[in-house]
Amino acid sequence: MTLPAQVPTRHPMDPDPGPSTKARAVFALGLAGFLTGAFVGGVIPATVALLLARQTARQAYEAGGYLTGSAWIRRGRRLAWAGIVLALTSLVIATIAGLLHLAGTPGGPDFAPGTD
Repeated sequence: MTLPAQVPTRHPMDPDPGPSTKARAVFALGLAGFLTGAFVGGVIPATVALLLARQTARQAYEAGGYLTGSAWIRRGRRLAWAGIVLALTSLVIATIAGLLHLAGTPGGPDFAPGTD
């Protein structure tokens, strides 16, 4: 006969798991980076979100499960990377448009026929 596995109980002095406020900040900065990414200004909040996400994930790991919010960190990272990709895409499109505009203009002075 096998006995059911006992669920480990928490020690009464253990703190209650609490939400990480930095995780919400990572999400907010990632969202700001995503929404303003197409205007190239989203690179700054997206970069700050990625740096803060690394720090927050490390703190949550060291807390041993007493800091919650890993889903917010994951979402913030995804939005931050999407904002950076949008900014790079808009820079590439602007560069191509500038090169096409430059290639369409004449290179030198346009003299009338028969002018020496």
